Amino acid sequence: MTGRRSESAATDFDAVYAATAPRLVGQLYLVIGDLTEAQDCVQEAFARAWLRWDTLTDGRGDPVGWVKTTAYRLAVSHWRHWKSGIKALRKHGAPVDAPGPSPDAVALRDALAKLPKGQRTVLVLHHLNDMRVEDVARELRVAPGTVKAQLSRGRAALALLLSDWHMDVLATEESHA
Repeated sequence: MTGRRSESAATDFDAVYAATAPRLVGQLYLVIGDLTEAQDCVQEAFARAWLRWDTLTDGRGDPVGWVKTTAYRLAVSHWRHWKSGIKALRKHGAPVDAPGPSPDAVALRDALAKLPKGQRTVLVLHHLNDMRVEDVARELRVAPGTVKAQLSRGRAALALLLSDWHMDVLATEESHA
């Protein structure tokens, strides 16, 4: 449903959730043996139910039954994925540890974190997500000129921050030589 639901639909949903979610979590927990997984599956089932609440409550179905079935199916699906992962682990062995981020990537992350949010956002969208200035402007709902100004200021600030980092790296390397 694209429009807003009525207040009574939201109230009905909240009442059904409050009355049944704890019991459904308890039942699913007893089936799968993992409380966190049971809670996640029930939450996801209710989230999906909300998307079709009008259909579930039109008098032809049982919304609680639908949620219960959906939560159970989600749990089974998660279990199957977990089981497949175990099979793959047995067949292929443990995954090779992925290397951590490079020192350059860490320095870039740290430098970006020091920038104002607007500059950081436009820099990431434009340079790391390869978005055109016009697309960044549309995404952020600002004028293209605003994006260009923030890019210019952000690049200048980032250059200073990264040159400071580069100087620190060089000084550290020289002290170890």
